[in-house]
Amino acid sequence: MLTLSIIAVGRNRNGPVDELARLYGGRIRWQLTIHEIEVKASSSSRQNAEENERILKAIPDGAFVVILDERGKSLKSRAFAEKIREIRDSGIGPLVFVVGGNEGLSDAVRARADMMMSFGAQTWPHMLARTMLLEQIYRAQQILGGHPYHKE
Repeated sequence: MLTLSIIAVGRNRNGPVDELARLYGGRIRWQLTIHEIEVKASSSSRQNAEENERILKAIPDGAFVVILDERGKSLKSRAFAEKIREIRDSGIGPLVFVVGGNEGLSDAVRARADMMMSFGAQTWPHMLARTMLLEQIYRAQQILGGHPYHKE
């Protein structure tokens, strides 16, 4: 079975975005964990450095790491599903997605990535990006399972 993890900066608060994230997260049949990183610091640069350090520590050895980054590759849903299939079938360790905070990800985190993925040229709030990621993981699950959820 595929093991997925999302390492995300920030904590989803109660509200519509959190409800939607829980809806899609609850539909995913693959083993999924969400590791939230929340750092309180006096300056944004110190906070960002600590967030990035904690992200790197949270990535398990042998993981295939996909970071969400505006410089990443934009994939159609079927291509995203095929990438998940490729990772699942290769026997590589867990698949880990990283969603940074409002200050972005450090070069060290980018260097650890096996793949950088983008949801387009726009900048998305990190909580919304996490929800969009959960929906796309669910969509990939449905595509790979032959379910008609995805329409083209």
